[in-house]
Amino acid sequence: MSNIDQDRNSLLRTRRGFLRQAGCAALQSIAISSVIRDFHLINSALAQGSGNDSLPGYKALVCIHLSGGNDCNNFIVPRGSAYANYAAARQNLAIPQSLLNPISPLNGDGNEYGFHPNCPELAALFNSGKLATLFNVGPLLYPTNQNQYKNKLVALPPQLFSHTDQVTHWQTSLPDQPPRTGWGGRIADILQPYQKELITDESNKAKISLCTSLAGANTFEVGSVAQQFHVSTSGAVTLSGVTAGSAREVTIRSIAQNPQQNLQVDTFGEILDGAVATGSILNSAIAPTSSTIWTTPFPTTTLGNQLKMVARMIAGRDTLKIKRQIFFVSVGGYDTHTSQLGTAANPGNALYGSHADLLNELSESIGAFQAAIEQLAVQTSNASLTDSVVGFTASDFGRTLPTNGQGSDHGWGSHHIIFGGTGNPSTGAVRGQRIYGTFPVLQVNGPDDTSTGRWIPRTSVDEYSATLAKWFGVNSTYMPVVFPNLTRFALPDLGFMNA
Repeated sequence: MSNIDQDRNSLLRTRRGFLRQAGCAALQSIAISSVIRDFHLINSALAQGSGNDSLPGYKALVCIHLSGGNDCNNFIVPRGSAYANYAAARQNLAIPQSLLNPISPLNGDGNEYGFHPNCPELAALFNSGKLATLFNVGPLLYPTNQNQYKNKLVALPPQLFSHTDQVTHWQTSLPDQPPRTGWGGRIADILQPYQKELITDESNKAKISLCTSLAGANTFEVGSVAQQFHVSTSGAVTLSGVTAGSAREVTIRSIAQNPQQNLQVDTFGEILDGAVATGSILNSAIAPTSSTIWTTPFPTTTLGNQLKMVARMIAGRDTLKIKRQIFFVSVGGYDTHTSQLGTAANPGNALYGSHADLLNELSESIGAFQAAIEQLAVQTSNASLTDSVVGFTASDFGRTLPTNGQGSDHGWGSHHIIFGGTGNPSTGAVRGQRIYGTFPVLQVNGPDDTSTGRWIPRTSVDEYSATLAKWFGVNSTYMPVVFPNLTRFALPDLGFMNA
């Protein structure tokens, strides 16, 4: 046997060995203490095992990225006595109070709120206990108030108000480090071995990656070891004419599996063989749902089509032998500098305009997705499924409270939603019909403002994300691996999830 073959066999004997090899290579090239700690803990977990061959139950996280920066000031609007300040600052962007979809929180902060007129589905989910709101959250390095911000008394995330940088900060939760991995990917690095490497029965190993993207490459799902599985709204993208079990698939896989005594060629063959096999497995798993008639039809929009495929993949979870899934979907157009409210035919009308259309798509798509999960739970006599799937929103940033004439400009803190579960306040996944975080004082140069109507976040992305990660199965031992900066903040668990 040649030296090359010996090296190749040593490296590829098991994926566990590859994990350790990859970890050592990363340690040699990345001199960051937190990454060193990450690999020590991950390798320790792989070496010792958990005492279980798999993760208990099934759980899915669905990240909905609103690309461009959602104007949260028109997404969730104060009603009652606080409305006057809102309307005075927003001027032509203000949503008429009479058109808002009221929500009735079980907890209160002295204000009344309503969703945008085009979000009746979201309001209904909130009022049924299946959705919660989180106010004024954004990337932070340390808790920051107005005095600290203006006098530069604490470090701030670099390049605030920049699309690219703020998206990266959101998706990595590491604004003070180079963006090498996302927090979803770091979760996958820890949990994926319990779906693959630590499963002794080959037939019970997960057939696809823990991370799936319906919106192309993203930083959120980048892991040190775990990889994203990219899927289109029609399923896995395969080679032309290659279907599960077809003669062409058999031929291609046979060629790919044939050793060539060349490390690069053989490695490429393994990758090709794995890609073809995985694509066939996924498309076979979702095939039974191709004709599913959803009681609440999905809108045929960018977000609607993505969430429909997520629902189809969740329906095929048993065939895919997967216990944990992280999905990433995204829809653009939220950079609403102009034409935010009204159209030429309906000037100033809150029911029309670019932002109104986007929020209509968001509300309808989430409403259909929640209904689809509930339908799957009934059809499969699996009541726990409804409490096993949770969706949440993320965005570049919020937008300014004052109008710029036709829209709003880049902001910082923003409001977000978390949804999923049966609505049971004790056992449902999301502790819904509640508001979390602190709503900003709607006043330019007020206590929450940078000076131009940009909200200084009161809650960090770390706290938001860690609350989701804890529900998903990341325990206290590994929380510092996923969120190295979490200890800087007061609330590692914001309370909007039931454990």
